[in-house]
Amino acid sequence: MANPVTSACCVVLAVVVVVYAQRHGQQETRIQYERMGSDITMKCGTMDWDAAVTWTANGTDIDKSHLNGSTLLFRAVDLSHNGIYSCFDSSTWQLRHQVTLKVGYSPKEPVLTCRSNHYPKSFYCSWHLPSPTYIPNSFNITVVHDSKLLPCEKDPFPKNRCHIKYSHMFSALKYRVTAVVTNALGRNSASISFEETTIVKPDPPENVVAKPVINNPRRLEVTWQNPASWPEPESFPLKFFLRYRPLILDQWQHVELSDGTSHTITDAYAGKEYIIQVAAKDSEIGTWSDWSVAAHATPWMEEPKHLTTEAQIAETSTTTTTTTTTTTTTVYLQPPTTKICEQETVVGDSAVAVSWMAGLLLGSVSILFI
Repeated sequence: MANPVTSACCVVLAVVVVVYAQRHGQQETRIQYERMGSDITMKCGTMDWDAAVTWTANGTDIDKSHLNGSTLLFRAVDLSHNGIYSCFDSSTWQLRHQVTLKVGYSPKEPVLTCRSNHYPKSFYCSWHLPSPTYIPNSFNITVVHDSKLLPCEKDPFPKNRCHIKYSHMFSALKYRVTAVVTNALGRNSASISFEETTIVKPDPPENVVAKPVINNPRRLEVTWQNPASWPEPESFPLKFFLRYRPLILDQWQHVELSDGTSHTITDAYAGKEYIIQVAAKDSEIGTWSDWSVAAHATPWMEEPKHLTTEAQIAETSTTTTTTTTTTTTTVYLQPPTTKICEQETVVGDSAVAVSWMAGLLLGSVSILFI
C-alpha cells in the first residue's frame, strides 16, 4: 500500500513543477517579427481586453505604462526590444501567452558576383546583403544557360557560395544568375549575365620565395608556384605579373612574364630589404588575380674582413715590433748649453795658475846658480 505522506508530497511537487513551468514560460512560443522603428502591440492570447494581466520580458516584469488594457504596446521598437515576452493571469499566475519578438529590416537588393578560378571546369557565385537585416534570411540561386537550368551546389563554408559546372566549353551564350533573398519582413532579388571568359580570374600564385644571389649585391632570385586551384596549367597556361620595391620607397617596379615561375631582379639596391608580390592571369582570357602573399628579401652583402690567418697575424706582429723599436731607439736630445761661470770662480782659478808659474821659474834659477 502506498504511503499517504509520500503520495501527497508527489502531488504537491507535481503542482509546483507545473506552476513553475507556466510562470517561466517553458512552453512552445511563436515568433513575432517587427520592422525597426515601427509601433507594435502584443495581445495576451485569448484574454479579454480588460483582464488583469502581468507581462514580463526575459523574466523581468514590464512597467504597466506599456499596457493598454491587457495588450502590450511599444512605440518605435529597436534591437533593445528583442526578447521573450510572457503574459500571466494576475490572479492565478497562470501563463496565458508567450511570444518571441525579433526586430529587423526587410532585405535590400543582394550583391551577386560570379568568378571562375577553376577554368575550364567550373565557376562559383557568391552573394551577400549590403546591410544587415538582424533577422534570418533565406537565399535561392538559379543559373540558366542556353535555356537550361543548371544546378548550383552550395558550399558548406562559406555558406553564401555555390559552384556550377560549365555546361559547354567555349560557349558564346551568356549565363544568367539570379539571387532571391526573403525574410519575414520582405523580399528582394538581383540578376547578372556574363560570358564564361569574362569571369575567369585565377587565385594568386602560391609559395612566393625571394633569395639573395651570392656575390651579386643587386640581384634577387624570385620563385613561385601555380595556384593549386588552377586545374590544367599545361593546357591553359598562366602568365605572371611581378612587382617589387625596397621598403624605404613607395613606388613599385613591375615585370610581366609570359611563362615560367621564376625571375631574377637585377636592379635591386644593395643592402636594402625588398617586398615582392606576384599575380597570375590566363594567357589569353580573363583578368589578373589578386596579389600573392608578400615575400621579403635583402640582396647579398659582402662581409667585413677580419684577421683569420696566421700569416696575417705574423705580418701584423712584425710591423708592430719594428715600429716599437724605432720609437724606442730614436731619441731626440736637447743641444748642450754653455755654462757661464761666476766671476769669483774664474778669479780664484787664475791666482792658482800664477802662483804655480812663479814657483817653476824660481826652481829654474836655483839650478843655474849651482
